Amino acid sequence: MGQFTHDVGRRGFLRAAAAGTVAVGAATVAGALPAAAQTLAPSAGPHGASLSIPKDAIGIQLYSVRDKVQDLGFRVVFEELSRMGYKEVEFAGYTQNTSILGRQITLQEIRTLLDDNGLRAIGSHIGIGSLRNNLQQELDNAEILGMPNVGTANAPSDTPTVAAYQAASEDFNRWGEAATARGLKLYQHNHSGEFAFAKDQPEVRLYDVFLENTDPAHVYLEMDVYWAFVGQFRYPGFDPAAYVRAHPYRYTMFHMKDGTSDPDAGDGYDMTEFGAGDMRYQRFIHAIGPFGNHHGIWEQDNAPGTQPDPPGSLGAAQRSYTALANLLS
Repeated sequence: MGQFTHDVGRRGFLRAAAAGTVAVGAATVAGALPAAAQTLAPSAGPHGASLSIPKDAIGIQLYSVRDKVQDLGFRVVFEELSRMGYKEVEFAGYTQNTSILGRQITLQEIRTLLDDNGLRAIGSHIGIGSLRNNLQQELDNAEILGMPNVGTANAPSDTPTVAAYQAASEDFNRWGEAATARGLKLYQHNHSGEFAFAKDQPEVRLYDVFLENTDPAHVYLEMDVYWAFVGQFRYPGFDPAAYVRAHPYRYTMFHMKDGTSDPDAGDGYDMTEFGAGDMRYQRFIHAIGPFGNHHGIWEQDNAPGTQPDPPGSLGAAQRSYTALANLLS
């Protein structure tokens, strides 16, 4: 998500076919990179193979259209998203311009607008500080909105060491247990920095520390595919699809955002509308395997800059929905 610091890189393609899948053992503290994270997944599945991303529940991270939410309000935005075909929304805040109603909208009013437009709240990005200090209220908010997942796009820790990520894992385990007790799932959304190697143990990948030390019964993951590919470029030695293939039931959602490779850019990709880039999503959706139920959520951090405006970010949302629906058909 764009309100957090992004570090990007380039290429991140799934490069070659692999014979079979090796289970991820994530031997993080021992220093070994997990086998499945190094194993490149198959380049494509058989024609007509079952996909684990449902095509009839395509979602949107509302951060992509944050300018329209702020200026036009949830009612107008939800009406437009429903018309386009979106079925699920992931929140990035619960506020709109107070001039629309003469006051701030309430969560119950947002829930009513969702129901009126045939939309389902699938999750919400909140700050890690709110998980730490305001967890029960955030879980209350999730229940009001009828959403099954609540999470954060913050890195588990700002300190890139094994010890810090182990300590952060304990926090997530505790928060996850509280969410489970309420019938909800807690998740963490990655950027590229989580795939870096630990400063204190350079042979250990931070993402593997978090994966190994969080309880799969209580802590789930939302893979941002774009940032995972970026992480693959910046910190080589893993394949994003292999993580999902080895842990299919931990990945509740994907952020499906696209990028155009740009070898001259410092980070290697330019983020763009879905379908307008050259990231190899066709390969990815088959390589992750048929197991699990991974909700596909479109996100484009820079969509509010889309011209002409209008429709701006809503135009990007429409075109990206069409491309994503075609991919999953």
